[in-house]
Amino acid sequence: MNAASSRESRTALIQLFVAEILIGSVGVFVHESGQDATTSVFFRCVFGSLFLIAWGIARGHLRGLLAERALIKAAVVSGVVLVLNWVALFAGMARSSIGVATLVYHFFPFAMLALAALFYGERTRPADLAWTSLAFAGVVLSADPIKLFGSADASYLLGVGLVFVAAILCGASMLLSRQISRERPFAVVLIQCLVGVAMLAPFADYSAVAGMGSHWVWLAGLGLIHSGICYVLFYSAYPRLPVVTIAVLAFVYPVIALLLDYLLYGQALSPIQTVGVSLIVLGTLGVNLKWSWARSVPVEA
Repeated sequence: MNAASSRESRTALIQLFVAEILIGSVGVFVHESGQDATTSVFFRCVFGSLFLIAWGIARGHLRGLLAERALIKAAVVSGVVLVLNWVALFAGMARSSIGVATLVYHFFPFAMLALAALFYGERTRPADLAWTSLAFAGVVLSADPIKLFGSADASYLLGVGLVFVAAILCGASMLLSRQISRERPFAVVLIQCLVGVAMLAPFADYSAVAGMGSHWVWLAGLGLIHSGICYVLFYSAYPRLPVVTIAVLAFVYPVIALLLDYLLYGQALSPIQTVGVSLIVLGTLGVNLKWSWARSVPVEA
């Protein structure tokens, strides 16, 4: 690797690391905004769209977009699913906790794997199925089954259920946008945000955000940071990094979410949830890095 390539890789690594740290704070912004899930997602999409339009015009990412009708149609469909995913995730966070919701939500890569096999006939390695099963067990443990089946109230149960639905919707959205994202990823994200604005405008609670207040800082941050800056950093870094690096750095997000949940709201993981986190980490790395369960047997000469 020459010096220029090495510098480019280091820059991409820093960009992805910063993006994962920023996205890990999304639950805090939702909570501190004090808004319901639909209103939070609506303003996330509004401010995200404004940022992405400005950035797209400045960088020339939107040239010729209106002529690509097939891409726009596909992005709209995936955007509907993505927005529903955000609403379900934020509603689930409000009823459980940021940490629990983040852990359960990290079932989404495996949901995508299952949906690809079910609807597109994509073959899944037996090892991947095993890693997925392991990660699913981790999701169950991370939801704190002792509380889940013991002392949990209906709100907590509903929250965990909503986050699990959000994970499936996220997997479906990623699957739908997988092909078109390779062509014009920036444009796809912008269209998805615009879809969110159109979808949720009739349902947002405008009375709750009337007047000046700190809630605007948090709502603007949701859009500008988590749907604007983060996506620019993600799509800038991904093409310049190996899969192994992306897979490992993906765990910065839940670590930051768990840390903030503990520092700001006193929510600590129980021992069984810690085991769940370990299983999710193992399962995710196993699938992304194509680990095999079979041990190689030496062949005698």
